[in-house]
Amino acid sequence: MRTGRPSTAVVTITRDRDAHLHRQRAGLAADPPDRHVVVGMGARPLLRDVPGAPPVTPVEVAVGGSGLPLAAARNAGAAATDADLLVFLDVDCIPAPGMLRRYADAARRVDGPALLCGPVHYLPPPPDGGYPADGLAALAPAHPARPAPPDGEIVAETRFALFWSLSFAVTRATWDALGGFCEDYTGYGGEDTDFACAAQDAGAGLFWVGGAAAFHQHHPPARETPARIAEIVRNARLFHRRRGWWPMTGWLDDLAARGVVAFDPDRGVLHLTPEGPR
Repeated sequence: MRTGRPSTAVVTITRDRDAHLHRQRAGLAADPPDRHVVVGMGARPLLRDVPGAPPVTPVEVAVGGSGLPLAAARNAGAAATDADLLVFLDVDCIPAPGMLRRYADAARRVDGPALLCGPVHYLPPPPDGGYPADGLAALAPAHPARPAPPDGEIVAETRFALFWSLSFAVTRATWDALGGFCEDYTGYGGEDTDFACAAQDAGAGLFWVGGAAAFHQHHPPARETPARIAEIVRNARLFHRRRGWWPMTGWLDDLAARGVVAFDPDRGVLHLTPEGPR
C-alpha cells in the first residue's frame, strides 16, 4: 500500500436506477469515500447534486445482446481507480453510517487476501415521501440467510457460496491477485459465486464484518422477469461447466416448481421449458 492513510473508492454499477443511485449518494455523503466510481451500463446515469457526496469518476461500458455486463462493469470500475480499498456496493444499497470505516478497519485487521462482506438489511417498500434519512435499521432486520456479527466483530466464513457482491470490500492487493470477475458471465446471476470460488481456490479468506451494514432499497425481484430467468439458466450452466456443481439452487428449484425451467441436478439437466420465458 501507499504510505499515509489508505484511500477508499466505492464502485457502483447501474442501469436505469437513477433514483436508487441518488439515495445511495445521499448515504455516502454522511461518510464519504475518497472517490465514487459510477459505472453506467449502456447509458450514462443521471447524477444529481448531493451536498457532501464524494467526487464521482464516471465510467461507461457497452451492453451486448446477452444481458447487462455485470462482471465486466465491476472490473471496469475497479480499473478506473487506484484506491487502496475497493468497496463494491450495488446501486440499490444505501450505506449505513460507519460502513466504510468498518470495512477499512477489517482490511487492517485481517491478514492475507480476503473478501470482506457486510450485513445487508432488506427494506420494505418506501413510505410516502421515500425512506427517512436516518433510522433505516429499525425498518428491517439483516438478511436471515447471512451472518450479521455485532458491530466491530469480524467472523470467518468457510461457506464461500454465501458470498454476495451487493456489498463487499477487498484491498487493491487482493483484487489484483484475484484478477476480477469472469467476464464470460453476462446478465443476471452466477458471476459473484464464481468470483468467490476463484478467491477460495487462491487461498483467500471470507469474512463477515459487523457494523459494515447496507440497506437494500425495495424493488421487485429481478429474477422473476422473463429475461432474467433465461440469463439465470445460461449462467448457471456456464458455472456448472466451470466449477462442476450448480449455483443458485434455491432459485432454480423455485423456477422448476413454477414450471418455467426443467432442473434435475443429479442428471445435469437445466433448460427452459416450453412454458418458460420467451
